[in-house]
Amino acid sequence: MNKENTINKDFVNQPPHYLEGAIECIDAMVAVFGLEHTQKYAEIAAFKYVWRMNKKNKTSDEDKLKAIWYLRFSMGDDPRRDIDGI
Repeated sequence: MNKENTINKDFVNQPPHYLEGAIECIDAMVAVFGLEHTQKYAEIAAFKYVWRMNKKNKTSDEDKLKAIWYLRFSMGDDPRRDIDGI
């Protein structure tokens, strides 16, 4: 994997701007709203990324990866496990 893909993957899987201390935004959402509502949100967020695909730039690889991330989360498959080895 080249450096550009690594950087993009970090911003897809664990964007630093979604972190408050050691808590990721998605985990706070689960704590506040519950898993089922957060998974529904993730499904809607995936739709948003597919909708705007190719509008920011010609390839929109990051939008595609984010859509996949949110779809996986919406189905109970937390993509962060791929990174953490959980």
